[in-house]
Amino acid sequence: MPSLALPYVPHYVAAPPSKETLDYADLAIIDISKADTEEGRAALAIEVREALLDYGFFYVANHGYSQDQTDRIFDIADLPFSAVSDSEKKIYAGTMKQSGSYQGYKLRQYWHIDAGVRDQLEHYNINRDVTKRGHPETLRPLLPEIKEFSKHNHFNVLHPILRLISRSLELPEDTLVSNHDYDAIGETYVRFMKYYPRTEEEEVKTKNVWLKGHTDFGSITILWSQPVAALQILTREGKWRWVRHIENALVVNAGDALDFLTGGYYKGTIHRVVKPPEDQQNYTRLGVFYFVMPDDNVKLVPMAESPVLQRAGIQSRCDDSEAPTMEQWRKARTSAYGQSELENSKEKGVEQEVINGVLVKHYN
Repeated sequence: MPSLALPYVPHYVAAPPSKETLDYADLAIIDISKADTEEGRAALAIEVREALLDYGFFYVANHGYSQDQTDRIFDIADLPFSAVSDSEKKIYAGTMKQSGSYQGYKLRQYWHIDAGVRDQLEHYNINRDVTKRGHPETLRPLLPEIKEFSKHNHFNVLHPILRLISRSLELPEDTLVSNHDYDAIGETYVRFMKYYPRTEEEEVKTKNVWLKGHTDFGSITILWSQPVAALQILTREGKWRWVRHIENALVVNAGDALDFLTGGYYKGTIHRVVKPPEDQQNYTRLGVFYFVMPDDNVKLVPMAESPVLQRAGIQSRCDDSEAPTMEQWRKARTSAYGQSELENSKEKGVEQEVINGVLVKHYN
């Protein structure tokens, strides 16, 4: 009988949760296990609608992975950074500016943050089709697990959420599922990310902001909760509030594509990353994400057939005739991020750029 033993991976020891008193956002917790019944989906669709309208962020609980399985994924997530040499990382570096794709490494100091300071984070991005490109040697034995992790996110988390969102818009449940096809051409991917502590000079110059306030460019982002506090969201009242860590929960937020597709009803949520609280400042911050985008050929126009959008009024970000496809939008956003010259907006603390004819804002 063949062995079912998984390849050995060193255990990643995460930071202990912060004990500091922080102003946390009061985010809804969606128990996705209740989506198995008609009654459950009806109730959850209301909860998801309220969560997206209130904050654009919510937690997902009971998503089907045990704590041990989640710990294993974080162990794997650390390997691209702790077990791959700098020279090998360069071999597998992405070509974001040229290709508009994040596949491979985004190395440290690629993005300009502010005042001449460049980023101190790196990430490794793996398309849900793990065969799309080569990978560092240490990750190759783990690709079957990463593929299964991708499928779990897509079918057991993403599709149930998309059905709830469609239902909240009074559309057939599979409306959004149909344009987030696992086997279609597109860029939905797993990301492993690691933030490193910065110098005091860098903190002063950037006012402790590690990543400026921005929206994600996909439909939703699935973040696997981790203990280092640094993520903040900009509330509708204009206040930055922290996102609390919940053990073995997911943090889900809306992005640009959902904003386009719902005519501004569900807006992409502005969020940023800042210096962690004092009791966590000497720790690295390891992140695990599933970045979700509609299929590349989906034109980002409002789903005007939605009775909810008809009643609320559609606020398009551009004329339908000029709306980008998902491929055009993701490539333009990826190429420009952290590389383009931003203009000061009339809004205080806001910089802006125009991408594909659409105004994109960045928040300090």
